[in-house]
This record gives sequence, structure tokens and C-alpha cells, in this order.
Amino acid sequence: MALVLAELKPAVGSREELEPIFDRIAAVVRRDGGEVIEIQVGVGLTPVYVIAEHAEPVGLSAALSASGEAVSDLAEVRLVGATLDQVKASRGAADYLVEWDLPATLTMDTYLARKREKSPLYAKVPEVRFLRTYVREDMAKCLCLYDAPDEDSVCRARAAVETPFDRVTRLAGVPNVVR
Repeated sequence: MALVLAELKPAVGSREELEPIFDRIAAVVRRDGGEVIEIQVGVGLTPVYVIAEHAEPVGLSAALSASGEAVSDLAEVRLVGATLDQVKASRGAADYLVEWDLPATLTMDTYLARKREKSPLYAKVPEVRFLRTYVREDMAKCLCLYDAPDEDSVCRARAAVETPFDRVTRLAGVPNVVR
């Protein structure tokens, strides 16, 4: 099965309003034989990032749309820095999500080699723990997840590994649907 990232921007005013959306997403993914791996949501309640194992990304997009969820983006991703079993065991716990819109000239092989080379440099910022990355197979962007006390420390960790980023989102905690 493929790992798929679905991004949603629901119009909600509270965390409680997200719970039924998370439940619908989990039901749609399960109905198609897949599994929600993790859901991340920013403290501002949007965007919502869903990582799911699914046999057919196009089918997942259609199923989510049919269930009433407005998917703003959907793409296959590759998990880097953790195993799928490790992510399932933690069920998505993280403090910050960093997005980097990858340069058009960057290849997956170059990205992965650079990740291997630079990851040990995170040790320069011991208060931050790099957890995992989801890099889109189309190389449009990557999402990196961290445990960190604050946004400044995440920025220092990114500087330590000499890797740019475009957005940092403080996460609101793991939804009940994936616990």
C-alpha cells in the first residue's frame, strides 16, 4: 500500500468540530481497506494533514470528496527517519510541523542523501528531537515533524542541518481517531 498525504482546510471554529471530520476520514479510509496512520492539525485548526496507508491515492481522493471532505491537496509520500511501525506506535505525537517547498531541481536521491548526511547535526540542538519526514514522491514539498519546546528551537535545528523551510506550524495534539 502507498502512503498518502491528504491536506484539508476545514472551516471550523473549534477542536470539537474537527472530531466528526476525523471520524469520517477514518471511516472512509477503512472502508477502502486502508488505515489512517496519523492526523496532524495546527493550533489554528487548519490545515489538517492526514497520512494514510491506501491502495489507490486517486480512489482515496474521490472517497474523501464523496464523504464531504474538501481535500485541498493529495499526494503519495515517502516516510523518512522513522519506520511505519514506530509512527503507528506513537500515533503521531509531535509538537511542530515544518513544511519545505522543495526546489524544482532537487531529486529524491539527492534529497535522501542530504538527509542522511545532515541528520546527525540535529545533535547541535539537543532540546529538539527530529521525529520523521514525509517527502512527496512528486518532490513538491516535505513535512518534517519535531518534538521541541518552542518555534525558535525548531528554527535553530533547521539551521543546524542547513536546511531551509517555508512554514512552521505548532500542532494541537493527536486527534482521538488515531489513538
